[in-house]
Amino acid sequence: MSESMIGLQAALDGALSPCSSLRVRAGRDLAPFAAAPEAAEVLLGLLLDVADTAVTRRTAEALARVGTVAAVRLIALALAEADDGHADWMQTGVQDVLWMQTGVPDVAAVCVQLARDGETAVRQGAAEILAWAGDATR
Repeated sequence: MSESMIGLQAALDGALSPCSSLRVRAGRDLAPFAAAPEAAEVLLGLLLDVADTAVTRRTAEALARVGTVAAVRLIALALAEADDGHADWMQTGVQDVLWMQTGVPDVAAVCVQLARDGETAVRQGAAEILAWAGDATR
């Protein structure tokens, strides 16, 4: 088994931990694998973590930092199921990344791409994230 597969499996296992700090670490470690179905499913669960919104915030931050279509799409999908509290923490995590001065992915450009997604929930979530991006640049 390759090192990346071992790391992926360790992160998947960490996402199941009762310890919120291990779930935060799992979200960070899984974010680069957002396009992998097994990671995407777990990341959605971490974005909607029922025990600790710090997991929500840090997972959203990690996904925004990766900034790929697959990563931002997961945030958009999670927004469709999120209550106001989780949505607020996802916004905080995304904006934490957007407020950085260097090395920030173009989340807004990704949201424009996601505006053409086949799923209504993704299009709506992408529009919300795009508004967050506008707020972060003011």
